[in-house]
Amino acid sequence: MDFTFTQYQNLLKYKQISFRHDVDRRPEKSLKMAQLEHQHGIKATYYFRLKPESFNEEIIKEIINLGHEIGYHYESLCDSKGDFALGIGDFKQNLEKLRKLYPVKKIAMHGRPTSPYDSRDLWKKYDYREFGIEYEPYFDTDYNEVLYITDAGRAWGDDSINRRDRVTSKYDFDLTSLEKILKLLEKGQLPEKIIMNIHPEHWAESNLEWWVIWGKRKVRNFVKRVYLRVKR
Repeated sequence: MDFTFTQYQNLLKYKQISFRHDVDRRPEKSLKMAQLEHQHGIKATYYFRLKPESFNEEIIKEIINLGHEIGYHYESLCDSKGDFALGIGDFKQNLEKLRKLYPVKKIAMHGRPTSPYDSRDLWKKYDYREFGIEYEPYFDTDYNEVLYITDAGRAWGDDSINRRDRVTSKYDFDLTSLEKILKLLEKGQLPEKIIMNIHPEHWAESNLEWWVIWGKRKVRNFVKRVYLRVKR
């Protein structure tokens, strides 16, 4: 995935755009992206899981010092295997841990495609606003007014590997490749309000790293496709 910051900055011509980064793993990649964004005057929100492969206090502090926002990438109902009481306890404990580093006001569900549980269901019984949370993108955004673009699974708009990171929207653009997205942007054909969810771990700094990431995701996405096909 070659994506220059000149192209990235072209997005800024839109009146309202939100850059969201889900830090599923490899937090050092998020720091690299945060540094590049800072150099180009871009501020984003980084949603961290409270897992060893994502949560890194020193990296989070560095990203904060660059002027970016920190959110909580929760997966509590998956971790509790559907137990709501354990799930809300897990959510509260992890939120408090993250808030020792940053006054978190935003959360976003981590999809966990191989789990039968959707952590967003936690809010059918509880209210995240009671925990001082002001924004959850799957509940607090009107996607008939805001276009959602995500590279979930190191792919663009591929529902065969994307179980939960999707939204219901009136928009029907072909967003299945970076080239198509950039062409629509260059032509000014996309809406003025956009949320772009980019997972830093998918992005490479060299050709060798690109191929390594590509190979790993190829295997992982094959397994996900088979699993989701069986489950559906």
